[in-house]
Amino acid sequence: MTQPPDASESPALPPVELRDGVPPLTHTPEGLAEAVRALGSGRGPVAVDAERASGFRYGQRAYLVQFHRHGSGTWLIDPIALRDLTALQASIANEEWVLHAASQDLPCLREIGLQPSRIFDTELAARLLGRDRVGLGPLVEAELGMHLAKGHGAADWSTRPLPDSWLRYAALDVEVLLELRDLLAADLLATGKEAWAAEEFTSVLGAPPAPPRTDPWRRTSGMHKVRGRRALAIVRSLWEARDVIARERDISPGRILPDAAIVAAASAAPTGSEVLLALPEFAKPGAKRYARRWCAALTDALAVLDADLPPQTLPGEGPPPPRLWADRDRDAAARLAAARAGLTELSEQVSVPVENLVSPESVRRLAWRPPIPVDASAVDGALAGMGARAWQRTLVAEPLARAFAATAEPADDPA
Repeated sequence: MTQPPDASESPALPPVELRDGVPPLTHTPEGLAEAVRALGSGRGPVAVDAERASGFRYGQRAYLVQFHRHGSGTWLIDPIALRDLTALQASIANEEWVLHAASQDLPCLREIGLQPSRIFDTELAARLLGRDRVGLGPLVEAELGMHLAKGHGAADWSTRPLPDSWLRYAALDVEVLLELRDLLAADLLATGKEAWAAEEFTSVLGAPPAPPRTDPWRRTSGMHKVRGRRALAIVRSLWEARDVIARERDISPGRILPDAAIVAAASAAPTGSEVLLALPEFAKPGAKRYARRWCAALTDALAVLDADLPPQTLPGEGPPPPRLWADRDRDAAARLAAARAGLTELSEQVSVPVENLVSPESVRRLAWRPPIPVDASAVDGALAGMGARAWQRTLVAEPLARAFAATAEPADDPA
């Protein structure tokens, strides 16, 4: 029996359509010169996006960069074929660039010589406005009342030629950004959050590159299954060998040898090459191609002296995981609980997610070792040292100080 339509379901939204059809891929010096002229003579902010090949290639390089500006149309630039984008950078460097989740795209844009002087981040603006869903697709539906077709974001953008459907997807992403930016900017102004957003955008733009990770091999998926320092040495050696191969071939490391294979080898504790290569994960064609290198890596791991084996865990610079606080320091656990409750209440009052009000890591550090004296001024100074913006400190310093003071041990009665 056919079910009647659900009255609560909203009608299908009209799809976002390209204004001038699918733009061609710009991959010649002549095409780039035309793009530079068009974008440089356009009006207002410039919508910018980048597509990578995560999961296919080594690193986070941009394989396509998209631009849209009023009066200039949409341009899809191939940064692989066009290695010198100096003229493009010069033509729009002083304009506001509109990006969605800018922190994800800025690093790969900088790698190819593209660096804005001002940005507007639609994802971050939506967070400050308390929007429930801040992905580009949901935002376009909520703000513009249209459906944005998605589906190629995780594709291998190093592919050439790029399929027409992929180019359409890439163009749509930037064609909606300028209208979305204007709507969100108006709401920021109406809610008194325009200055907050300006501070956040400046912070994102000025954020330094992430420092190299200590022992990046420890992020191998499934590491929680690995027991013993010798097993850790096997993980390290195989991970490092894989990384060298992946870099040489410009292929994502997981396509050379899955994390599961590295963990399986460490868990099996092979005593030699024959045992290693007999594991099912190393018998697959992709892994067998580099059998000699895996065997050499295992030999290196087995040769490490006991005193030089990697420690089971690295010493932490910050406080322990909150789940351990109740046993290690009840006062700190009480301070953290009170701080979280106060921030949750504040979040509801100002319609900003707690994690955007203040870094959760900063809250944990302050709750574990609060400043002395515990007052708003001291908390403000501590937060400033941790990189909190002025608008954040204005909002949270007093509530945090109250939370910490309320859970402090009462002074002994001198009588």
